[in-house]
Amino acid sequence: MKRILLLLILSVCLLPLWSQETVTPVKPLSARIDALIEHKLPAGSNVAISVYDLTAGKPLYGYQADKLSRPASTMKLLTTITALSRPEADEPFRTEVWYQGTIERDTLQGNMYVIGGYDPEFDEEALDSLVAAVARFPFSVIKGKVYGDVSMKDSLYWGSGWLWDDTPYSFQPYLSPLMLNKGVVKVTATPGERGDSARLECTPASSYYTLTNKTQSRTPSAGRFRVSRDWLVNGNNITVTGNVDARRAGTVNIFSSQDFFMHTFMERLQARGIRCIPAAEAEVSYLFGEFRQDCLSVRMASYETSVQDVVKQIMKESDNLNAEAMLCRLGVQSSGKKRVSAEDGLSAIRMLIKEMGYNPDRYNLADGCGLSNYNYISPELLVSFLRYAYSRTDVFQKLYKALPIGGVDGTLEFRMKKGTLSHRNVHAKTGSFTAINCLAGYLKARNGHEIAFAIMNQNALSGREARAFQDAVCDEVIR
Repeated sequence: MKRILLLLILSVCLLPLWSQETVTPVKPLSARIDALIEHKLPAGSNVAISVYDLTAGKPLYGYQADKLSRPASTMKLLTTITALSRPEADEPFRTEVWYQGTIERDTLQGNMYVIGGYDPEFDEEALDSLVAAVARFPFSVIKGKVYGDVSMKDSLYWGSGWLWDDTPYSFQPYLSPLMLNKGVVKVTATPGERGDSARLECTPASSYYTLTNKTQSRTPSAGRFRVSRDWLVNGNNITVTGNVDARRAGTVNIFSSQDFFMHTFMERLQARGIRCIPAAEAEVSYLFGEFRQDCLSVRMASYETSVQDVVKQIMKESDNLNAEAMLCRLGVQSSGKKRVSAEDGLSAIRMLIKEMGYNPDRYNLADGCGLSNYNYISPELLVSFLRYAYSRTDVFQKLYKALPIGGVDGTLEFRMKKGTLSHRNVHAKTGSFTAINCLAGYLKARNGHEIAFAIMNQNALSGREARAFQDAVCDEVIR
């Protein structure tokens, strides 16, 4: 009996020790993220983080959350959320063709106007649909002038702080209310016999640009495949060089998007048998001027793109043109002016910042897409915008389904792969250029809570290391 009693006493005394050996307590979230900052943050860099539990309605974690940082493309969240919060948010982007005058005996006696609505998704198919609609009218001669109306915005074709030597890359197009194929030409090269020039195909097809083929098929010594143009003199001679050992494609922006649009529009009208007779032979086939509707005005054609299509491209593919188009339209809607600048759109964002209880003077907003190095915001502000969107069902639904999904699509397709906690649980916007890597959006924690977060890595020359750090933070928040 004494032996049994002694065993019972020892069992009770040793039970806490056994428990300590078999159960490892989970460290608090703050301790886990702090450890990542200490051990996984890229050397020589810094970071600012804000995490908020939307379900519980309380902050979960902050590290230098009010620190000003360059947002890169996470700036697109501010632009898009502000635009989607407007009463006119669902109004589509629209490009129209009108004429003023009369149609007499196969001749339009008057002027034609192509009115730009800053549709960033307007492509070759859209252009052909406008031309086809015009061709259905009973005339084949325009005895007057054809105008492109780009009066929606000022004449600045790049954002504040954009780098001059980022041209002729396609991610920095020349901005205009009349954009064809994002102001970009795509060149596809198909190899021939070894040493021969590759066969080149360009879209959209247009005589606005010229093409120089310096490629060599299946010849490694020819160097890497490259598409460029004489951009230092604002020329549009596209030069394609290098080895083509398989089907290759490259893109290049075109100088003066509005001229590219109008030149190609006129060219395709002519291909449909419609010719323009200018008032004097020395005049060009088109001009730029503002359309003012009167009693002789007739709408000939209209092409529309939904806001959701534009938002999807902004978020999934981080499209800079789409974000700038959204900013311009935001400026028009918020100011009521016909002709706006980027500042009109940025003023609308500052108004929303003030409504959220922050001082807009604490931040610097330079463009709508994040290409500018002049942008300075904080993770705290980004999370506030995400919280605001979450509180507005109409805004949240449009935004959430457009965000990249971890390991699935968009700019997160090759991150957060299967087997990680973040896979499919993170819906977020990326942002990166040299030494800047940011991630902001929503994630779902294991306890079912919806979380808003922003991670802004600065001065990190290794983008790979910065992205690995962000993915690890997301995993810990979900855990």
